Amino acid sequence: MKKTLIERIEVGSGGAASITFSSIPTDGTYTDLYLIFSMDSNRSPGVGESVKVQFNGSAANFTGRYLYSYGSGNVSGTATNLLAGSITGNATANTMGNSSLYIPNFASSNYKSFSLDASAENNATEAYLVTQAGLWSNTAAITSINLAPDSGTLLTEYSSASLYGITAGNDGTTTVS
Repeated sequence: MKKTLIERIEVGSGGAASITFSSIPTDGTYTDLYLIFSMDSNRSPGVGESVKVQFNGSAANFTGRYLYSYGSGNVSGTATNLLAGSITGNATANTMGNSSLYIPNFASSNYKSFSLDASAENNATEAYLVTQAGLWSNTAAITSINLAPDSGTLLTEYSSASLYGITAGNDGTTTVS
């Protein structure tokens, strides 16, 4: 497979309410999408929060399973939204929460599956690791992705996200160089 950067967005001075990728090509150039992001919010120190992800402006019709691991245990359950792990919420200065989201067959007319891995960086015992697998029950091609703090606070300066297009070979499995 071949990975090509579609767009990289970095939050500037003063912060931002969200990061949006709004021109995702659906012309068959890419088969899958791979999104990586590193974020922090201006929420109170020591209070983590999740990154809310929307496809095509929608937060509806998401289902999935998650596993959170943290300093004193694990929690698993069923998700009805796509919350991309935890961002640090200013818990540790100059430290970001990091996530990766993989979406195969994003332009197909089938429902869209996804997988997520995330970590909230924190110089304490209560840091989080998150894994989630899910489904967006919508047949529309994904043409935009929005990332925002779930609590409605701002993403801080230097928060960033990079969206990559993945190209599979002609038979769907051949490595393309």
